[in-house]
Amino acid sequence: MTISTKGRYALRIMIDLAENGNGSYVPMKAVAERQDLPFKYLERIVSVLAQNHIVEGVHGKGGGYRLTRKPEAYTVGEILRLAEGDLAPVACLECGAEPCGKADQCRTISMWKNLQHLIDGYFDSITIKDLMRDGANGSNGIDISFLDASL
Repeated sequence: MTISTKGRYALRIMIDLAENGNGSYVPMKAVAERQDLPFKYLERIVSVLAQNHIVEGVHGKGGGYRLTRKPEAYTVGEILRLAEGDLAPVACLECGAEPCGKADQCRTISMWKNLQHLIDGYFDSITIKDLMRDGANGSNGIDISFLDASL
């Protein structure tokens, strides 16, 4: 599994809107400048976020995008799944994948399912607010205690 620039940039957009929006609309051009990212690419990413009601946008003077919820109500997993489409570690676990004819004989499927569980648990345990806090103080204070209990 590789998180693409689309997923990474989606997280950066969300953090930027959370830090700079304060309930008001933030122009995507300003986000692109602050993040030093291509504006056109960010527009495509934010349109996916808007279509899924993660952010809301207004066109015209004073327009831009803002979060629809508080930063602590968004998980990294939610954002990455929207941007990436799937976080499955192997093709046979992807949403909508054709059932594997060898699944009942597969000696590795439980390992891949456990990895999927760990990935989902990890990303779903981190919020946009956590990333804002971690970025501000440079710490790595994200709680991974769920890992011990999940296996």
